[in-house]
Amino acid sequence: MGEEGTEGTVHLLCLAASSGVPLFCRSSRGGAPARQQLPFSVIGSLNGVHMFGQNLEVQLSSARTEDTTVVWKNFHDSITLIVLSSEEGTSELRLERLLQMVFGAMVLLVGLEELTNIRNVERLKKELRASYRLVDSFLGDSERIGDLTQCVDCVVPPEVSLLQEALSGFAEAAGTAFGSLVVSGRVVAATESWWRLGTPEAVLLPWLVGSLPPQAARDYPVYLPHGSPTVPHRLLTLTLLPGLELCLLCGPRPPLSQLDPQLLDRWWQPVLDPLRTCVPLGPRALPAGFPLHVDVLGLLLLHLELKRCLFTVEPSGDQEPSPEQRRRLLRSFYSLVTATHFPPEPGTPEDKVEDAAQRPQVPRACYLVSGPEEPGTGWRLVALQLGPRRLLLLVSAQSPTHGLRSLATHTLHALTPLL
Repeated sequence: MGEEGTEGTVHLLCLAASSGVPLFCRSSRGGAPARQQLPFSVIGSLNGVHMFGQNLEVQLSSARTEDTTVVWKNFHDSITLIVLSSEEGTSELRLERLLQMVFGAMVLLVGLEELTNIRNVERLKKELRASYRLVDSFLGDSERIGDLTQCVDCVVPPEVSLLQEALSGFAEAAGTAFGSLVVSGRVVAATESWWRLGTPEAVLLPWLVGSLPPQAARDYPVYLPHGSPTVPHRLLTLTLLPGLELCLLCGPRPPLSQLDPQLLDRWWQPVLDPLRTCVPLGPRALPAGFPLHVDVLGLLLLHLELKRCLFTVEPSGDQEPSPEQRRRLLRSFYSLVTATHFPPEPGTPEDKVEDAAQRPQVPRACYLVSGPEEPGTGWRLVALQLGPRRLLLLVSAQSPTHGLRSLATHTLHALTPLL
């Protein structure tokens, strides 16, 4: 299994479907933004072969060359997104979900009406510049994984009940049902209404907050790709501590000026110490001192019904591989098991009945060894699914393969109360 993201280049193209006019092109190399642009002739050829297939009623969705994977996707017969990746180990699943997140980001910041009824291409190009920072964050090496799993990245604070109570009270005092606490783009706590937000906005909103430069307060217009794609809402953010932001989703009211320091102090001063414990939780996700086996180098826990996940590569941080390599290994392993071993989560009850009938045998666990083939070497990757939860572990080479399932089972039982 190759390590996704190893010193390759990713090019993302956005075109108007009817005319083929490029709206923007974004690139990354080695996980960092790059200025390298594709020649117009290449862009035209990639779009032309896709349109040629459509005229023959053939849907071209992906293609592979010796060193590059290409994925096309058309949205609402108006926008065509194309992604080319030469990163080692890149999967079509990852690129398809990347395009879905990119279009969701475009709707979030521009609105669906502007994208499906293009009246002025030049004006749309200017409006789409607002999405560049968010789009670029999907192309680079992120410490989060919600772009791939389509689940909300979460962290678990030590005193979540106190923070939940303060958040619910503050949101009610501000006149909105939608509130959350976000640290480094991950949700610490949220109101019930916020958790009921649909996909992809539930993932995109905290990701957007995490991608923006620090500010004491913001009043940001956003559309909800699932819930309100044509009518904008307001995303209000207030920095409580460096890296920790309070987010409110609301309509015309309240004005940002109404959220004065007195109101903030009333609700958040009593829980200042619990708030401080949240700040270092960003990349760690789990509370300090949480009991994990010494061989666990990284983990991804998904709750497929709640659409939430915990992702960390912080355990045993002084061991090889590096945190960047650990993230790539877990991302690649997730793509592999999701595409080949575990079925996608069905949506409606009817889908679940049909899915159960078509899949009488569903794997519960799998593992692989990444690295040298000599005995006792190579990092272990194990996946285990029990009910709505799926756990992926990256384990050190010293851990025996015959004990991987037991290790994963014990780890999942320890994590279950958290998510």
